[in-house]
Amino acid sequence: MTTREITNPEELRDLLGAPMPRAVTKERRTLHARDREWLAASPFCLIATAGADGSCDVSPKGDPPGFALVLDDTTIAIPERPGNRRADGYRNILANPHVGLIFLIPGRTDTLRINGRARLVGDAPWFADMEVKGHRPVLAVEVAVEQIFYHCAKAFLRSALWQPETWQPDVLPSRPRLVKEVEAVAESLADLERHYGPGYARTLYT
Repeated sequence: MTTREITNPEELRDLLGAPMPRAVTKERRTLHARDREWLAASPFCLIATAGADGSCDVSPKGDPPGFALVLDDTTIAIPERPGNRRADGYRNILANPHVGLIFLIPGRTDTLRINGRARLVGDAPWFADMEVKGHRPVLAVEVAVEQIFYHCAKAFLRSALWQPETWQPDVLPSRPRLVKEVEAVAESLADLERHYGPGYARTLYT
């Protein structure tokens, strides 16, 4: 059997069929009151970016529910927290402001999707509203909403993501062992186990 590549929109539409009318008309450009409630309840989102050369990045962001701050009906902001400092997504935003976000609520099988244009903000009066455990962010991603809609539950239902009986956290080696095996690190396994041990959670905002 030969590989069949799909190379144009017409082939894609012939293969998948036309979208249902409500899948097309559900798109909006401003936040609804329910969107604000969703953002207030969401502790986690994924931010997709692309650089000027087309290279892509998807970065997870998580904080207490409501960490994505609603600035107005067409603008939200997401704080930066201490991390690995690679800044892949942020460097992409500097080159190409288009971003895609998916906001999750644990246990919910639908998601809220926001697409728009982002900019990096080094300080603003609303940074005080993003303070968590005494940590004021040094950076935030401000997103001008261009498209917003709710995404259906099928992917979460197929994957059984929120069903604890399907969880297998020990199917792969621990985080310290993975780092030691696949990354070029000088630390010993014992050093890594101490780093990722019980004290790791105390470093989330420092």
